[in-house]
Amino acid sequence: MKTLMKFAVAASAIILVLGSAAHADVLENIKKSGKVRIAVAMGSPEYSFVDGEMKATGSDVETARLIANDLGAKLELVEITNAARVPTVQTGKADLLVSALGITEERKKAIDYSVPYATLSIIVAAPKEVDIKNYADLAGKRIGVTRATTNDMDITKNAPGAQIARFEDDATLITAAVTGQVDIISSQSAVLGGINAKRTAKPLELKFTQAETNLGIAIPKGEKPLQDWLNGWVKTNFANGTLRDLFRKFHNRDLPDDLTSR
Repeated sequence: MKTLMKFAVAASAIILVLGSAAHADVLENIKKSGKVRIAVAMGSPEYSFVDGEMKATGSDVETARLIANDLGAKLELVEITNAARVPTVQTGKADLLVSALGITEERKKAIDYSVPYATLSIIVAAPKEVDIKNYADLAGKRIGVTRATTNDMDITKNAPGAQIARFEDDATLITAAVTGQVDIISSQSAVLGGINAKRTAKPLELKFTQAETNLGIAIPKGEKPLQDWLNGWVKTNFANGTLRDLFRKFHNRDLPDDLTSR
């Protein structure tokens, strides 16, 4: 019996050591492997999309490439849906995520963020003849959103009388709006541009702005070395203009001067 007890204690100790080794910090693993897995939800106009040459690009995709380059690592772009953004980071299917993810207190319970690196304007849009000035005007109306986004959470909270149609990604939402499945949307301003580029006969117009959301690079909980590295990287590249120029190139607008201190 004593021999069995000693064996059990020893086995537990080995498992504990192996478990700790397996949980070596993500930044260290990236440096050792020479590879970084960065998740991006594709199909979001200006942030992450496939161009005419079938190449992934956009402000988030190019930001991911810059991060990989400065880490001295090969980039593995993990393409996911919007709804999978937080779970992908939580389950370790990617080392970090650069995907127009708004910084919210609810999400902070599940993941950690870098300081803000970009922003996103979330808006409600509809045809000109539809009278919408605020959340109350959405009561009884069908509105399309991308599932598990800041827009989804905001409309759910502030327009309880709305009939919410949820789509898996921005590309599907755009298709729904272009084909007339929905005439009212809550999304980001770049998505509105993507819709109107194809919906020329009856374009949607901005009805009201819901919020200007700060975006952060998402990482697993407790990865402080990686978080510290990313914070330093964002602040340096914001100060030297790299991130600001990159954002302006795709979005044709400037980022706030105080962004990284928010």
